Amino acid sequence: MTGIYIHVPFCARKCPYCAFYSEAYSASMAESYTEAVLRNIAAYEGQGIAADTLYFGGGTPSLLAPAQTEEIINAAKRVFALDNAEVTLECNPCTVNPEKLSAFRTAGVNRLSVGFQSADDGELALLGRLHNTDRAVKCVLDAAEAGFENISCDLMTALPGQTPQKLAHSIKTISELPVKHISAYILKPEEGTPFDTEKLRASLPDEDETAALYLETVRLCEEAGFLQYEISNFAKPGFESRHNLKYWRCHRDDYIGIGPGAHSFFGGVRFACPEELGSFIEDSVQQRTVTDEAPDRAEEYIMLGLRLREGIDLKIALSLGLPEQQAQKLVMLAERLEGQGLCRIDGDRIALTPEGMLVSNSVISGFLS
Repeated sequence: MTGIYIHVPFCARKCPYCAFYSEAYSASMAESYTEAVLRNIAAYEGQGIAADTLYFGGGTPSLLAPAQTEEIINAAKRVFALDNAEVTLECNPCTVNPEKLSAFRTAGVNRLSVGFQSADDGELALLGRLHNTDRAVKCVLDAAEAGFENISCDLMTALPGQTPQKLAHSIKTISELPVKHISAYILKPEEGTPFDTEKLRASLPDEDETAALYLETVRLCEEAGFLQYEISNFAKPGFESRHNLKYWRCHRDDYIGIGPGAHSFFGGVRFACPEELGSFIEDSVQQRTVTDEAPDRAEEYIMLGLRLREGIDLKIALSLGLPEQQAQKLVMLAERLEGQGLCRIDGDRIALTPEGMLVSNSVISGFLS
């Protein structure tokens, strides 16, 4: 089944660590943007594409009016025959109130991803967030009261000055709320963002401290009942993000991105829409820039599958075109990494341990070399 991603490129204020494309919000631009999204959905009509997830990402999708999200959801239902769909909306606590949350739920959103980030007000100020802890807690409680049974919270780790105690407090605060999913991301200054400075980098925890904070995140989340299923994602059983799993299981699922900066993997081709809101609004159908005309399916299966706790299956990799000689080399490397506590092997399945996930980039490069 296909996943549909809608990039909502509006923010009330850009966070200094964020590299995703966004522009300042205005009601008139949001209306023009919505009309463009509807045109782009309609362009897929009659192609027999069936989807089971719809994800509003950003930016700050909760800046849209609930009526606008409802229009988009209804259009997607009509064109993509959304069946038993997971419909996610990313939400900034400062952009919603109980009435708006209730209206989003009525519009058809059934999964809310809240940009909680931290339960320490000093950390929130450092991250440039507009909310404090009390506002984030109230957002989650209001969402549950509005009928959301599937709520996810984002958490930032390895922040300047972050201690294990501060991290534990944030995880405890979130886990005691009616939340089913936690996405915990290590802060990494992205090129071109305000955090892209030597001063900020010098204030970050060192490599050993970052590793300790990551492993503590895994331990505390799992103790609270949130099982790790991907490098940065933890969920109560049955509440894994169905949409995001499509990115890591692209050997079997396609996804279509709509909106400036949105990426797609569809029909065996990777392509993206340019990061330009004006042209997206003006064009009858969004521009398509091919980023990979013929991806190596076996290589991508290994690279993305090793992000998941379930890991990869050698039989699947071979069926996708992995050469036998390379498969043998992969097994030999996995056996060596297993001895170092970075990998586990179970029959034909190879997966990284939490310690292995810490150095996943170098491990995966080794597997693919």
